Amino acid sequence: MEGYPMGGRSTRRVVFQPASRCGLQRGIQLLVDAIRPTLGPLPRQVAFHQLVTNKPPEMLTKGGIIARRIIQLPDRDADMGAMLARQMLWNLHEAYGDGVATAAVLLAEICSHGATYLAAGGNAMRLCHYLEAGRQVILDEIDRQVLRLNSKSQLAALAQSVCGDPPLARVLGEIFDIIGEYGQLEIRPMRSRELQRDYIEGMAWKSELFSREMYTDKARLKTQLEDVAILVSDLRIEEPDQLLPVLETTVRLGRRSLLVIASHISPRAVGMLIANSRVPERLQAIAVRTPGPERIDEIAAMEDLAVLTGGRPFLQAVGDTLAEVAAADLGHARRVWVDRFRFGIVGGGGDPRRLRAHVATLRQALSQCQDMQLLQRLRTRIGQLIGGVAILRVGGPTEIEIETRKSLAEETANTLRAAIRSGVVPGGGAALLACRPRLHQLWKVSTDPDERAAYRILRCAVEAPVRTIAENAGYDPGEVLAELQSASQGMGFDVLSGRVVNMVTAGILDVAEIQRAAVTNAINTAAMALTIDVLVHHEKPVEATKP
Repeated sequence: MEGYPMGGRSTRRVVFQPASRCGLQRGIQLLVDAIRPTLGPLPRQVAFHQLVTNKPPEMLTKGGIIARRIIQLPDRDADMGAMLARQMLWNLHEAYGDGVATAAVLLAEICSHGATYLAAGGNAMRLCHYLEAGRQVILDEIDRQVLRLNSKSQLAALAQSVCGDPPLARVLGEIFDIIGEYGQLEIRPMRSRELQRDYIEGMAWKSELFSREMYTDKARLKTQLEDVAILVSDLRIEEPDQLLPVLETTVRLGRRSLLVIASHISPRAVGMLIANSRVPERLQAIAVRTPGPERIDEIAAMEDLAVLTGGRPFLQAVGDTLAEVAAADLGHARRVWVDRFRFGIVGGGGDPRRLRAHVATLRQALSQCQDMQLLQRLRTRIGQLIGGVAILRVGGPTEIEIETRKSLAEETANTLRAAIRSGVVPGGGAALLACRPRLHQLWKVSTDPDERAAYRILRCAVEAPVRTIAENAGYDPGEVLAELQSASQGMGFDVLSGRVVNMVTAGILDVAEIQRAAVTNAINTAAMALTIDVLVHHEKPVEATKP
């Protein structure tokens, strides 16, 4: 039935079946067709007209960015379908930085075949029920193919497949072989054409000294202390006298140095610490700001530092003061270092069993967390406590190229973390293609028409990534699939060499977690689109004519 207007102060246009499904399908197909050329190691360019007319078109090869750039279609029915797909793809890009193009082609294939089946009289709700059942079958088949990365060369190969930059891939492979999943990696731009990496000992937090006068190495802006007592707090210290109990307790403990962590220290109190440190025989004392951009980060940092060093946090919120600080309240570390960006602790004096239990608690919270921001915070905390800090400096011929390479390094680093965490599967669409036999087997034994249709649709869908990768590289998709028909599991078509190869041996890998997310999001969104019967459009308000 065609749509018709509804009366009232806010006029609406209501669209029913089959027009609503056709409109949604048009929008999804348009959006996916804009992203489809970017899939594979030989992607094609997608050009976006710049709003500023004197600028050249923006050339994009990232599916998530392309989806984000498409904000409205003139056909309002199609626009609903496009925006439905756009939201799913952008969320996938935000969470993983990869897998968008795979999810897009899966979504388009399922929606296209599903709409055809429903137009022939199929039951939408039953079809979607079986699509969701088939989703679990595919996820189980992906899990069955998972391999764990266990070498620098495998990490570099995966990085190469993501970024297409061999020098960057080699460096990132080395870095993550050393720091692991949770290690901290800071990527900085550098005015050079080269790549440089440095490794930092110990656990580190982003912070800064209260005064540059506290640097013992003025040329390199660094400070290093040995046998350090540590005050962990978020207190505001205004008067120098407030620090005297801490200094006296540190001296009684026989420590050589003191690190004060506080949210604020007045210039007078800072001056007292500096004056004390200028006398070699006296206690060497420095002060850094409580780490964390937000209050939740400050609380987490104080908790972690207290466990790591064996002290206790002094909290402004509960009225803690330094008047009666005891020896047991101060933490301890074998060495502390500070530079312009962070401070680090080497050899924290906390109870190792308590530290292990604390890390286990954070990992448990991580496994149950769904919020992306909280996930990132938990991963950062675990990385700070486990140790492993690397700095990658990225160069290039121009500022734009440096920033582009830096963004590429960040996306590749996120992919490598996910790969270490969840493992990898044969890439180039081979892992999804390996799901066909199981789906075909379930299709053969089923007698329910809707169930058979769901398995047939999914069997076609898992071929779509291989077809698209081959087509984007200039090969005939039908011929490529025919070559793979008799190939064993794990074999795939390498478009760079033009041969059927063992994808794992060739280093062509996909991250298992990202493949799972692409499949889950594509099938869930397709099921939603196929069960939408009615579209309701609000009329856009007409601007009043100015006199």
